Amino acid sequence: MTIGVRAPLVLADAFGRVATDLRVSLTDRCNLRCTYCMPAEGLPWLPGDEVLTDAELGRLLTIAVESLGITKIRFTGGEPLLRRSLEHIVATAKALRTRAGTPPELSLTTNGIGLDKRVSALAAAGLDRVNVSLDSLDRVRYAALARRDRLDAVLSGLAAAEAAGLLPVKVNSVVMREVNEVDVVPLAQFCLERGYQLRFIEQMPLGPRHEWDRSQMVTQAEILARLRERFTLRPAAEPRGTAPAELWQVAPDASQPGGRIGVIPSVTAPFCGACDRTRITADGQLRTCLFSRTETDLRTPLRDGASDAELAAIWAGAQSRKAAAHGIGEPGFVPPARTMSAIGG
Repeated sequence: MTIGVRAPLVLADAFGRVATDLRVSLTDRCNLRCTYCMPAEGLPWLPGDEVLTDAELGRLLTIAVESLGITKIRFTGGEPLLRRSLEHIVATAKALRTRAGTPPELSLTTNGIGLDKRVSALAAAGLDRVNVSLDSLDRVRYAALARRDRLDAVLSGLAAAEAAGLLPVKVNSVVMREVNEVDVVPLAQFCLERGYQLRFIEQMPLGPRHEWDRSQMVTQAEILARLRERFTLRPAAEPRGTAPAELWQVAPDASQPGGRIGVIPSVTAPFCGACDRTRITADGQLRTCLFSRTETDLRTPLRDGASDAELAAIWAGAQSRKAAAHGIGEPGFVPPARTMSAIGG
């Protein structure tokens, strides 16, 4: 061992997990009002001066990649396409270099509205892929869920992402009992036919206050049972690793070429033990878990003149205190005060 050489900082916690995947919320605003995410009237948005500027974001991204070992960055919202400078932010992140000397992998989680108009510029800036939310292919059900009739815009965004080469195109779908269970098979058929990678998601307690009922959640087992009524499934060969989704291989048949479908069982089979994520909200608060009830303020020290080393130390210290699990199944679980739209998916 070389005397006097300090080991590089990593975002490690007390349970042996190391965060290399950063989720960055660019805004808490959204142009949909999905029933599982926010009230029909929306939410009080963050004042503009509380949201991190492009320069502040760029500095934190640089610290994350160059000082703390982050290799993947996903931009979220709210709806990140509402950030006018999104292409500039993507280009800034792509210009960074990981400890391996490569650019970080960049992805975007979006509702797809307006994606068709910006996807070429985003791909040129360095975006690698997109996850598009789509909970129903039925226009009436989509409009009821999203409280906006924008299904055509989402489908146009998906097609544009594929045409721009942001592959694999991923589709996220939250399944709700007696709401869109009937869409499980049609969504799977739609995605398999087009080569999209579909991820069904168990509904999580991150929406309007007091509206989540575990007994009404559609579980991974129920989702798979519906899929097996139409498709032949077998577990994917490779282990789940740090990925949130458990994957199944779908056998080809006369109407679709086969492919993979995933389920993210955050409630019934959480991946907390292998979690490799850290999060920054649009107002510069560090969250070590989606369900954390505490945050660490990065914005205030950043604006008060803290050095990069000081900010990195604050970040690493907060990550070291990450809880073992989100605790949804534990007695007395209390969801975070912020909803999904304010945290970032």
